[in-house]
Amino acid sequence: MEIQPSFATDYLASGPRLVAAAVATALCLLLAFAFLLLSVVSSKSKKPPSSSSPSAKQLASLKACDCPCTCGSSVPDSDSDSAPMAVGKTYANGGGVAESAAAAERQSGASMMEQLVPEITTHALSYLDYPSLCRLSMTNSLMRKAANDDNAWKALYHKDFTLEQDSVTPVNGWKAYYAATRAIVNINSDFFNIIRERSLQSMSRLWLNADYVKCVHASGELFSGYNAVIQSWQLAFNWDQGVDFQVRDVRVRVLTDMAWVTMKTFVDMDTGPFNVTNVFEFHNGQWHMVHHHSSVMLIDGDVDQQNIHG
Repeated sequence: MEIQPSFATDYLASGPRLVAAAVATALCLLLAFAFLLLSVVSSKSKKPPSSSSPSAKQLASLKACDCPCTCGSSVPDSDSDSAPMAVGKTYANGGGVAESAAAAERQSGASMMEQLVPEITTHALSYLDYPSLCRLSMTNSLMRKAANDDNAWKALYHKDFTLEQDSVTPVNGWKAYYAATRAIVNINSDFFNIIRERSLQSMSRLWLNADYVKCVHASGELFSGYNAVIQSWQLAFNWDQGVDFQVRDVRVRVLTDMAWVTMKTFVDMDTGPFNVTNVFEFHNGQWHMVHHHSSVMLIDGDVDQQNIHG
């Protein structure tokens, strides 16, 4: 049987990678434009430097700089051969105008990302996918701060998973909530891959070994307890000759140590979908399935559909 996962699980295909690259380029152009705009505004606000050169008397009256260096207490005479070297040392140790200007420019460039309107930054980052946003956070400290913004991860969550849960306030922030949701989506996808491969050993590892786990197959039969649940899957794997089904409309809700997933599965496009619910619990650093329920989805209120697919 072949699985065609939902949009939440196939976003890393080749197409979205090209879109992500194009969006990253657009983000760079946006930042460059903002930098140019701020540079123009900054240049207009600066007072033009004086064109007059300091006289020899003024140079002689200059005091040593206050930096912790080995500057002399006075500037040598301009006629001396060592004058240019002495003045160069003064500037090199931070006491000159050129060094101060350079430091101001570096400071202005370093804070460019911070000077952008937060809403613009969040909107631009919302076009990136999960891997691109993670890579962006590893470029420098400012990009890391922007990429870790909670609003950016909330927008990415709504884009990749669902527009629901807008009023939810995750305890550890939207970035951690996104990572936990993606982990559950991947485990839920593994569950259907196990069914496709009919691997009883993998199914045994997926389920939590506890007496309260339960499984309700599409036939309506309930199995309670770990041993009974695994035996039911063994019978299903021996009986099924392989079916083609699709999984759609995956919705996930994650708590601290529990998560549940609802979805629709189409075993045969002509017979209608099944409503499926999977529940997982977090134990010893891993998510395990504790409940599976599959039932026929009634179409247009036709109760007879349940008898047909039962």
